[in-house]
Order: sequence, then C-alpha cells, then structure tokens
Amino acid sequence: MRLHLTDEGPRDAGTPLVLLCSLGSTVDMWSPQREELARERRVVTVDTRGHGGSPVPDGPYTVPELAEDVLETLTDLGVERADFAGVSLGGAVGQAIALRAPGRTASLALLCTAARFGNLATFTDRASRARSEGMDAIADGVVTRWFTDDFARADPDTVSRMRDMIAATPPEGYAGCCEAIVAWDSRDDLGRIAAPTLVVSGAEDPATPPDDGRLLADGIPGARFEVVPDAAHLASYQRPEIVTGLLAAHLKDSGT
Repeated sequence: MRLHLTDEGPRDAGTPLVLLCSLGSTVDMWSPQREELARERRVVTVDTRGHGGSPVPDGPYTVPELAEDVLETLTDLGVERADFAGVSLGGAVGQAIALRAPGRTASLALLCTAARFGNLATFTDRASRARSEGMDAIADGVVTRWFTDDFARADPDTVSRMRDMIAATPPEGYAGCCEAIVAWDSRDDLGRIAAPTLVVSGAEDPATPPDDGRLLADGIPGARFEVVPDAAHLASYQRPEIVTGLLAAHLKDSGT
C-alpha cells in the first residue's frame, strides 16, 4: 500500500529519517520537528494507513501490516535503509519494522510508546464508538491524554487544533488502528532489535507512562532511555525543543 507522505530536506545528506505518526494524527503532528531535522537530512513523514491522505481499507489492521505499508512506500521512493522515529502507534510500527527488516533499519527512536499497550478495553471501546458514533464522539477524550492540564490551559489553540485533527480522522481507519494496538505485543521480541535505539517517555503520560518506556529500554540491547519532564502523551509537540534535541543527538551518535 502506498501511503501519503511529505518528503523534505536534502537527498544527498546521509541516511533518510522516516517519521511515524500516532493514532488519530497526520503528518502535521511532526511539524515541530520536521523543519529542524530536514535542514541536514532527508525527512519522510508518512500518514498511517487509515489516516490523513492514506488509503482507508476496512479494518481490523495489524501493526505488522502497518509496518509493511511503510516499507513498501519507502521501496517505491527508492529508500532502502532509513532511520525511524515513531510516536505511540508509530513507535509500535517502528518496532515492527526493526524486527521485520533489520537490514533496512539504521536506527530507531521510540517515543511515548510501548511493547504492550495498557488499558486495551479503552481501545476496543474507541473502535466501536468511532464506527457507530463518529470521531467527534471520542475526540475530546483522546486529546485530554495528549497534553498536561497546565499546557492545555496555557495553549488552548494547540489543543483545539489537535482535537480537530483527531476528529477529522476517518472512523474506519481509526478503529482499524485501535484493533492493531490491542493485538500488539512485542515483549518477547525486544531482544532481537539490533538497531541503535532511543526510548523517550513523557513524565506525565497517562497512556504510555515511563514504566512502559523503561520496559522497552531494558529489553532492547543497548537502548538509551530518556524521560521528558512536564509532558504527557504527545511529548514531541508539548516539549518540542527537548524532543528535537534528543532525536538530533541520537541520529548523530548513531552515525547515520
């Protein structure tokens, strides 16, 4: 499946970086990082199956299917090897890519994600409600987990914009990806991830708390673990200067 994407930055400056999005978001969720990171390398940001401008087949989906979508899209672009960074569901997709295609994975950054997500009944309920009631019915509940209360009070415009992004997600695409999250469990496979890996958690993330990040980092050989203060589930948007700096340092340290 060919995914919708943005393709920015110089083509001849090292390994391309592929940015993978969270559930209920589009390529715009990476806007705080894309411009900065694309100054020195090619940056490809993809809309997950069922999201943004990508095709919306009937669900359920699986995380390995979502990973294969990304790999097929990169093959079409002529990108055989890349660095991958993913938030939440995108982090699960990044894990699956590293496991399925280690030769194509130069490095890996896993942000606000998990080897096995918690509160699975919530995702099952969201899938059902998205299909039966539409995305407006769940958008408010989702966006409250993306940002801390202090941030929401200080920057209501950003929260409103992200809420609109969630509400605009195709219901079947959102539901299919919820079902992919429910089925995802990489805990027994983490030791097979060979790529240099950075794991980042938001200190106040209610969806994938730091304990989930620590489990990933402990399970992946040589992984580095960082906690971003004053950040909830969308740490890359709430604390962009910290997350962008961590990603840039990770890419430099990985030598890609």
